[in-house]
Amino acid sequence: MRALVRCCCGHLPVGGGAGRRPSPRWRALARLSASPGWEDGQGARVREKPPWRVLFFGTDQFARETLRALHAARENKEEELIEKLEVVTVPSPSPKGLPVKQYAIQSQLPVYEWPDVGSGEYDVGVVASFGRLLSEALILKFPYGILNVHPSCLPRWRGPAPIIHTILHGDTIAGVTIMQIKPKRFDVGPILKQETVPVPPKSTSKELEAVLSRLGANMLISVLKNLPESLNDGRQQPAEGVTRAPKISAATSCIKWEEQTSEQIFRLYRAVGNMIPLQTLWMDNTIKLLDLVEVDSSILSDSKGQAVIPGSVIYHKQSQILLVCCKDDWIGVRSVMLKKTLTATDFYNGYLHPWYQKNSQAQPSQCRFQTLRLPPKKKQKKKIVAMQ
Repeated sequence: MRALVRCCCGHLPVGGGAGRRPSPRWRALARLSASPGWEDGQGARVREKPPWRVLFFGTDQFARETLRALHAARENKEEELIEKLEVVTVPSPSPKGLPVKQYAIQSQLPVYEWPDVGSGEYDVGVVASFGRLLSEALILKFPYGILNVHPSCLPRWRGPAPIIHTILHGDTIAGVTIMQIKPKRFDVGPILKQETVPVPPKSTSKELEAVLSRLGANMLISVLKNLPESLNDGRQQPAEGVTRAPKISAATSCIKWEEQTSEQIFRLYRAVGNMIPLQTLWMDNTIKLLDLVEVDSSILSDSKGQAVIPGSVIYHKQSQILLVCCKDDWIGVRSVMLKKTLTATDFYNGYLHPWYQKNSQAQPSQCRFQTLRLPPKKKQKKKIVAMQ
């Protein structure tokens, strides 16, 4: 299916009828390339081949790798792929700023803070982990539209946290899609290029992000080398196989001991543990599980015969870990945070030792981890947002 280029040429009546509502003007790439020297409505010449003028939109470490590849291409004077490169990012509460802004300043690239997008002329826009919906008016300012480097095999995992959901759901295959952005909705535009890679066993979202960021950066450069052809050969996303990758909130990190298997808990740990520690309740106090480990079968054999229910905690002295019972098995915990960071041994001495439980007058049912129920989303003040 032929992809169309959005051009900043104003609006034309549909079908030539003077009384009909105008709609954005679209030009097929084949027609565009067949008209040498074509100019848009503002008199700006539309380039038919590199070097391109690029405006980049991004925020995080994944986006930084894409920007690094674009900057390297601009610095490569022999290939002449990119002539102009400028950057748009979002404000950050951190004094250092986000990774994309740090890189842009370091590399002496012009950088704007959203919603400021500068006033220069560009051929194509590039988005990676930006987390903002771009308006149709903005998209139409780019003769070749805006490309998105999205770390999933679209239409699987549409949304802002595809890498996290890939790990969370135990996918064995991941990938990157270079697509053309459409207004009003995330991740629904035509696919220009798509590649897959196997997910390394037991990899974290951070580790997978590093793999996909390099893959996506290389794929984008490949698309830019043949931009008109790539757009012309774009294919619409299939209607089947659509899944969502919504933002991650603090509630995601709450372990449900009665419902989740050990495998699900470890996937959760690998998916979000680098951003937010897994959480649970201990005697009505929130406790964070900092360092989870898989439990050896020999350790489990030492604990057989004890009456346990999900959430039960046993200290294994030889390995110095806490054994916690979940739906189907056990997980190991090396350290926790309860007011301060405690090793498993510290936690045992302070909260699990028989003398403590006797003197604290705690009920046996309280001496276990219980599911933490956070307020509904709309009442939460803080969200942990992954923009991928």
